[in-house]
Amino acid sequence: MLDVLKRIEEWIAAQNEAGQRMSPRSLSLKALGTTDTIRNWIRSRDAGKPIGATERSVSAVARAMNVSGEWLRTGTGNMNDVDPPHVDMVSLVSWVSAGQLSDQDSVVSPADYPTIPVADLPPSRWIALRVQGTSMNKLSPPDSVIIVDLNDKRLVNGRCYVIADESGAATYKAYDPNSSPPFVPRSYIDTQPPALTGSIRIVGRVRKTILDL
Repeated sequence: MLDVLKRIEEWIAAQNEAGQRMSPRSLSLKALGTTDTIRNWIRSRDAGKPIGATERSVSAVARAMNVSGEWLRTGTGNMNDVDPPHVDMVSLVSWVSAGQLSDQDSVVSPADYPTIPVADLPPSRWIALRVQGTSMNKLSPPDSVIIVDLNDKRLVNGRCYVIADESGAATYKAYDPNSSPPFVPRSYIDTQPPALTGSIRIVGRVRKTILDL
């Protein structure tokens, strides 16, 4: 893994020399959906601690770098032989189940639902939901599918989330801390914010929209 990090750092330096703004933070976000993973690998290395990277994480970084996974892992082979996309089978669950998934002691199992193939997802826990209505049609038209990261519950201004209220009803909205409530539509149609009951729980962050034409 020490050699892997060396190749990553050399690639980042080459990108910056070529005028492409790149850092461990931005590469980590592109590859893994988090800003800290590669920086944590570097910190662990510099502290003489185990790095703890998985083969799948390294492969995701290789795809984000547009280089061969074998080359990044071992230093052998053709650097430009890019690996095919990794495909996950993601459970396509109902909106009711999505609301129940926000409960700490949820009995809902995504494995009980049909699955759809989704390429190039970073390692995490994922579900898919088919969009209903027009309240988010600037981003996700009706009948499109959103891909939700159940592990990412950090609220970031302008990002989108599936949330649930105390009744268990789930909805898909954008986060705006300056609004009341702070979850708002993104629609071409004049749409009121959702009527939420009690405390709001984050089911997960929406990372992709898929629309079949």
